[in-house]
Amino acid sequence: MSQSRLRRAVVALTALPLLALGAGQAVAAPTPAAAPAAPAAVASKVTAIEDEVARTLAASLADPALRERLRTATAAAPAGTELTPLAAGLSGATARSLASATTRADREVAAAKGLGADLGPLLRVQLADPSMRAALDAGAAPLVATAGTDEHAHTVRAYDTAGRVRGLDAATLPTRPVYLVDIDTAKALTAGIDLLQRELAARGIAPAAATAPTASAAPTAPAAVQAAGWWGTKITSVEVNDDEEPWFKGAAEMFSLVSGFGPDGKVRVDSVAMPYLQYDGTVYYPNQILVNWSNYKYNLADVVLMEDDGDTNYLALAQAVAAVLLTIADQGAYIPLVNAVLAALPTSWWTDDPDYVESWYTLARTSTGRLNGARGNGWMTVEPYWVSQL
Repeated sequence: MSQSRLRRAVVALTALPLLALGAGQAVAAPTPAAAPAAPAAVASKVTAIEDEVARTLAASLADPALRERLRTATAAAPAGTELTPLAAGLSGATARSLASATTRADREVAAAKGLGADLGPLLRVQLADPSMRAALDAGAAPLVATAGTDEHAHTVRAYDTAGRVRGLDAATLPTRPVYLVDIDTAKALTAGIDLLQRELAARGIAPAAATAPTASAAPTAPAAVQAAGWWGTKITSVEVNDDEEPWFKGAAEMFSLVSGFGPDGKVRVDSVAMPYLQYDGTVYYPNQILVNWSNYKYNLADVVLMEDDGDTNYLALAQAVAAVLLTIADQGAYIPLVNAVLAALPTSWWTDDPDYVESWYTLARTSTGRLNGARGNGWMTVEPYWVSQL
């Protein structure tokens, strides 16, 4: 999707009025409080860190032992091998320099994403395409680039073993082997979702721990039979539609922010990891519970689908979302919260790599079948699902 179309979609979404559904009257959208300014340079900082590591790794591959170790490691782990342990056990200044650079870079990436320094290695390396394996095994000298976040880039910056910069065509798969340095987004996503939930809970808009589901009766049971459990909404299939990603883009990992009002009348946001949702144009069948309705006061909730493609700062996201949602009070009827969540996103998240992917308004407990997203960039099929207590 072009940037102009994306911006038009955002304008259309944020212009929708907040309605008090069932109340028969419009409720004025609250004036958002000023969200803490997210570091504008987060994306560029992460990219700069990766680029420096790519340059260091490329120079290190002049060492035959390290070059062979990387070739073997990426063959055994096509999805990516951790960089920091790569030089472990090898002697020489080259290996020590690489180990030092990647250890420092892991800490800097974690800080840029708002995560703790105890996550361990975050940076990894993989071969850009399996078709390059034959040339690599035959002894072709590889280049090293980063799995950049800008899918609209025309050229990709790569380095050779002499430290020279090589510009690669972003639209054409190189014939020369290329290693890509990127982030282990699965590890970052798991840590980020945990941080996001903790930070939202600390600000009073999410539970500090999972809320115990309330006991209720399943509608299909006889009136005299009371079954302990709760109703959920289950995703049976989901797809994100977008342009085909270029060769230098790694797989994305996504998560959802489910928002509504809790039983106490306070705004509630639940973050739901969706790490399987990696590629555009692919239908996934997760059978995943998206909403636990016992945690919500009304029969409606909103969903915002987001993407961690490497640069997401989870701490900044939690601070920004909380600052806006805390200004919204329960009016005695359901109020859509998608607009407020979108308004909280830092401006940088609307450019190049759109961390915001899709949104669904007024998801109901009884919703079933295919639901198209408001942006027209994705759909999901859902069904009510009764979770019985053991």
